[in-house]
Amino acid sequence: SKMAKLPVKLYYDVLSPYAWLGFEILCRYRVPWNLDLHFCPFYLGAVVTKHGITPPGMYPAKGKYMHYDLKRRAQHYDVPVKSPKDFKEKMRSGSLSAQRLLTAATMYLPASTEALSRALWTRIWSKDQDITDNASLLEACRSAGLMEEQGNDLLGKIKSDAVKEKFKEVTEEALGYGAFGAPTIVFFPDKQKPLMFWGSDRFEMMAYLLEKPWFGPVPSRSITSKY
Repeated sequence: SKMAKLPVKLYYDVLSPYAWLGFEILCRYRVPWNLDLHFCPFYLGAVVTKHGITPPGMYPAKGKYMHYDLKRRAQHYDVPVKSPKDFKEKMRSGSLSAQRLLTAATMYLPASTEALSRALWTRIWSKDQDITDNASLLEACRSAGLMEEQGNDLLGKIKSDAVKEKFKEVTEEALGYGAFGAPTIVFFPDKQKPLMFWGSDRFEMMAYLLEKPWFGPVPSRSITSKY
């Protein structure tokens, strides 16, 4: 019989570069782990505020370390993540509109959610571009391969009650699973309690607990690597 897919929810916010890393690895492991992957954009700002957490880059020593850490991870994970020139400014500008745009995508154009998420992360965490104004959001829609009217349509929905409600609901749901940061990854193994993980560096442990194979963050690389 065909193996049932393992459902997994990825709660993420494009304001987090670590969430980008987790997102790409889950996408790469969709087939090897037979995942039914659900993209769940949530509001990191609300989660962090609720728990009284300061973003990692706000402490000078940690901010400095994060800069090197992201450089190393970009190579290790093969994701083009780069620190923006003004990290604090990016944190202050936030991601509310971008996350609502992604919420609208999950509701009205679900097949576009993956590409649109990647386009937004690429803007903020690779090209050091804006993700707050409408022109930037439309540009991200174009990069994700959406047609002009699809982009405009999604953008027109981000202030709607339906999108705001859904966004709030998903954020509450993540908090219900114990979320305190991004990415928050929740697996639903058959006949077991949900398994929640935080961060983009717990995949080896996930594989072990879920009894799945682990080929490193870039599976194609490990298969062809020179031992």
